Amino acid sequence: MSVQSACQKLVDEFRARPTLRAGSLITTVFGDAIAPRGGTVWLGSLIRAMADFGINERLVRTSVFRLVKDGWLESQLIGRRSYYSLTHDGRERFEQATHRIYGEPLENWDGHWCLLLLSALDTPTKDKVRKECGWLGFGPMSANVLAHPSPDLADLDITLRRLGLADALVVLRGQTIRGEQAMRDLARDSWNLDDIDARYVSFVERFRPVYRAVSASQPISDECAFLIRTILIQDYRKVLLRDPWLPAELLPADWHGAAAYQLCRNLYRAVHAQADAWLDEIM
Repeated sequence: MSVQSACQKLVDEFRARPTLRAGSLITTVFGDAIAPRGGTVWLGSLIRAMADFGINERLVRTSVFRLVKDGWLESQLIGRRSYYSLTHDGRERFEQATHRIYGEPLENWDGHWCLLLLSALDTPTKDKVRKECGWLGFGPMSANVLAHPSPDLADLDITLRRLGLADALVVLRGQTIRGEQAMRDLARDSWNLDDIDARYVSFVERFRPVYRAVSASQPISDECAFLIRTILIQDYRKVLLRDPWLPAELLPADWHGAAAYQLCRNLYRAVHAQADAWLDEIM
């Protein structure tokens, strides 16, 4: 399969998805392409970038409006042009996601756990903590306990401060004394690892042919590189942010997360520079 054919197949499949969300893709482009290049973009450039994904101008405008309403973006009018930038909270959230999406999987674990005790919180606050800390990889060990074996404590501090709980939530450190197999079974259920693994399998099956085509040293256009890179990160992000990044000691023996990470890293490196050249042209 040629690179162009692989790219077109990827884009066609992406456009045909019944649950395609423009706001989600715009979020990916902001995180992967715009935030590292200053963090501000003219709306017209964003509309141009989204066109090849089958997202029209009206849908881009609607999605950007919602991201502003939800506190992710803010706008500034310069002349007759509208420019959009990440808000302070939006930038913090993007930085947290960046640590996970572009970071390396955990290799060494000291056997300790970070535990969040929710029993002193009211029900609405518990729900907020479960949702926000879930993005950091915390899983429910019980109705009132969230746990993670190796969280980024700086990101946890930022999240608790944003929720107004910096001094209101008990955070403990613990260690498994015995029952390692029972803990692996609990981890498998608490984080729904079977579902995450199936998503990784699907990711690898979808992008391996693209990587093979790119690796065959065939010519690839800058635009095609941008399309591949964006869909790659979009799909990897959607799986990875469900993945708690547990240490190998807690993962199933046939876990596909490592293969997905290697594939994403290698394909991203292969198309990164040419995708940046395309961004130089359209933004």
